[in-house]
Amino acid sequence: MDAIIHFLVKDLLGQASILIALIAMIGLILQKKSVGKTAEGTFKTLLGFLIMMAGINIIVGALTFLNDIFTSGFGMKGYITDVAAIAGVANRELGSEVALTLLVIFAVNIIIARITPFKYIFLTGQALLWMATIGTVIGYKAGLTGATLILTGGIFGGIMAVLMPAIAQPIVRKITDSDDVALGHFCTIGYLVQAAVARAIGKNSRSTEDLELPDNFKFLQDTYLSMAVVMIPMYIIPAIFAGPTYIAQFANGMNYIMYSFMQSMQFVAGVFVLYSGVRLLLNELVPAFRGIAMRLVPNAKPALDCPVLFPYAPNAVIVGFLATTVGSIIGMIVFPMFGLAMILPGLLTNFFAGGAAGVFGNAMGGRKGAIIGGVVHGLFITFLPAILVPLLETFGFKGVTFSDSDVISTGLVLGHAFQNDWPFVVGFIAFVIVIVWFANRKLTK
Repeated sequence: MDAIIHFLVKDLLGQASILIALIAMIGLILQKKSVGKTAEGTFKTLLGFLIMMAGINIIVGALTFLNDIFTSGFGMKGYITDVAAIAGVANRELGSEVALTLLVIFAVNIIIARITPFKYIFLTGQALLWMATIGTVIGYKAGLTGATLILTGGIFGGIMAVLMPAIAQPIVRKITDSDDVALGHFCTIGYLVQAAVARAIGKNSRSTEDLELPDNFKFLQDTYLSMAVVMIPMYIIPAIFAGPTYIAQFANGMNYIMYSFMQSMQFVAGVFVLYSGVRLLLNELVPAFRGIAMRLVPNAKPALDCPVLFPYAPNAVIVGFLATTVGSIIGMIVFPMFGLAMILPGLLTNFFAGGAAGVFGNAMGGRKGAIIGGVVHGLFITFLPAILVPLLETFGFKGVTFSDSDVISTGLVLGHAFQNDWPFVVGFIAFVIVIVWFANRKLTK
């Protein structure tokens, strides 16, 4: 039985590419497409997702190097936001429980989408895994076991899988100028924090995408060339501080400055691949998904990972990344002065979450919203892991914390609820409600 559960939940449903391809296939079958059209749509969806993931993997490799030289070059020590490390520890002790919780989350998501007005199907598999992990860990350390543990984490996670896309959708609709897709990424509360700040300070601010440059600099209007101009110093400066001896372990004999330059180009190449995959994925998945919307969950919308928004405002992605990084560095320095843990900037989170938050900020407040809102976003996503640290340390996790704002929020609410700290729970939920209301006010639903 364990082997079957492992195959279904980890090898099948746990593979986001297979899951999304199967959903596309089901949608095409429900539309009574021919065998050829069904096969074509299924494999193009799979291909689009894999191309997108290939781009993400290139970016992750380049950013991992940047994170290493950044940390070494500037001599920083503190807590890292490493979800994979926590998931690895949790799965050694609670592997079956995490897998079953993941399955319950997906089932609850479908049930809620079927019987309520919130028609969102969350399709970002790794995000669901992180949500299942924190729900299982917090519940287990609070004394829950068996079905109670699995159902508690699964039901709470299933609600979050519907609620987060729902509260972001008015702004996603504004970004995409359509209602075909939703955002399935558990950093939504952070995005809405930036959107709220952008709405407050960005009135009449022009879009990051409306840059007017002199003739000699018009080449910067090309997304990838402007990205390269920004990323080259982002790599070269930390490389100089880290020094040739440290970088030699990565460079395989290449000059350390040249190697760092090539890593910055790898980053840009990864973004190009990612955007190509996103376009192919959306072209195939959205029409196929209508089959599910028409039959299983009427009017359902697929909630996809944050890179799905990147092509709509590519300049805002880079602005959001840089502004979020600035905010996270400020938070790293300031928050320990108030007794909080020092959270090292996680450049992977800063790029993907910061980039998507930049798109939100630009949509709600133009350049000011993307820049100033991005700094606030960086502070927020540094503050949340810092206040989660004491809770995680009581559960045996040392030196690491979660990164995604919605996952952390789930851990904080569940953890403090199990400790009967209801003032914290009520206060935190009230804060989220205010942020959601302010970010979305006057936007049509």
